[in-house]
Amino acid sequence: MTVQARRYTSTPGFTDDFFRVRDFLRRINEPSVVTPGFLWARWEWAFCLPYQDRAALDRIGLWEADGTVVALATFELETGEAYLVVDPAHRELLPAMVEHALEHLRRDGTVRVLVADGDRELQRLVLARGLRATDGRDPNSVLELRGLAPPGLPAGYTLAGLDEADDVRRFDRLLHRGFDHPGEPPATPEDLRWRRRSMSSPGMVPRLNTVVLAPDGSYASYCGVWHAPGTAYVLVEPVCTDPDTRRRGLAAAAVTEALRRCASRGATEGYVGAVLPLYRALGFAPVASATWWAVPQA
Repeated sequence: MTVQARRYTSTPGFTDDFFRVRDFLRRINEPSVVTPGFLWARWEWAFCLPYQDRAALDRIGLWEADGTVVALATFELETGEAYLVVDPAHRELLPAMVEHALEHLRRDGTVRVLVADGDRELQRLVLARGLRATDGRDPNSVLELRGLAPPGLPAGYTLAGLDEADDVRRFDRLLHRGFDHPGEPPATPEDLRWRRRSMSSPGMVPRLNTVVLAPDGSYASYCGVWHAPGTAYVLVEPVCTDPDTRRRGLAAAAVTEALRRCASRGATEGYVGAVLPLYRALGFAPVASATWWAVPQA
């Protein structure tokens, strides 16, 4: 089997290359999850966001065996950070992937590489190239989805899927305020276009994504989830609550309901890229952390 290296397309959006990579990330995580820190949904979510550096897409590296992607050296939103994902059957590609990251994924002359804490082979490779472990971490947590109880809500609050709560302006306002951006959102036509894009990307199932509606009809909290039919895992991303409605258990209710909806489709595990108190309180357990490695600064 011949493996060939090439660059990702320079064309932004949901291209053939986008789906090739997404299929690769799905394939290597079946029947069990091997890359909890970089699941297919993390790849897709990045392509939904307006601040992804689309001009740098052709700096992403792909390795293909007989036309099928078997390895990926990529950034998430901008260069300067490198994620290396490889089919376990093709770990011989790791040296070339490290070289690609150091040469093509730099920003302002530097790049940091995310390395799973248990991956001694990759640790040795980046160490040999002068990188050292930093204090930067990329944590992940997992929750078994069996027996999740229906969430409780304060009086007057209700739950709805994103297919029902389909008001892009209210959704935009919630995510703007929920992630602590100041004031009201600009809500320009361009802002609303990309927000709509994030509500309807190829792998999103709107009815699984849960909105908490306040008594006045405003959107108070949100949990996004990503689950592909036939897969056993789901990724939670993003989660936020309007500052005016925090400390009422709304985010916990949104996350629980979204995961229950995914469990009804066959999902058995929920992953989230965090170890925050919200997730610990729901029973998420830390799993498979990774560390950022970089050339020490003089």
